[in-house]
Amino acid sequence: MTDEVAVRIARPCTDLAAAERFYVQGLGLDLLHRIAASGPAEHDLLIVGWRHAAWHLELVGGANLTAKPAPTSEDLLVLYLGDPVDETLVTRLEQAGGSVVGQGPYWDRWGVTVRDPDGYRLVLASRRWSNAG
Repeated sequence: MTDEVAVRIARPCTDLAAAERFYVQGLGLDLLHRIAASGPAEHDLLIVGWRHAAWHLELVGGANLTAKPAPTSEDLLVLYLGDPVDETLVTRLEQAGGSVVGQGPYWDRWGVTVRDPDGYRLVLASRRWSNAG
């Protein structure tokens, strides 16, 4: 079963165009799908990720959005890069609407945290992923 499991992280977004600039042009994720609401009970969707990854990020927006983004400093999307964070990537994220923020001693030691246009935090970790924590 674990070989077939995929993860979709969905969250509200106030400005899908700004999110696309940040995650696609800034971070370099692929635009996997865009859906425009076609009825009163539907939402606009932007789905981004890497094409062959078993995860993607779904951003929900549009006029029918009932939940506005309310991120806290603990709402983190962590990408384990396994290498030092490339400063040109951080610069691209800033140019795409992000802002570098402190995230506390642990994450500040092991990476760079960038707040996206909705206020959610993306951690670019220089560490490698480990199931051991």
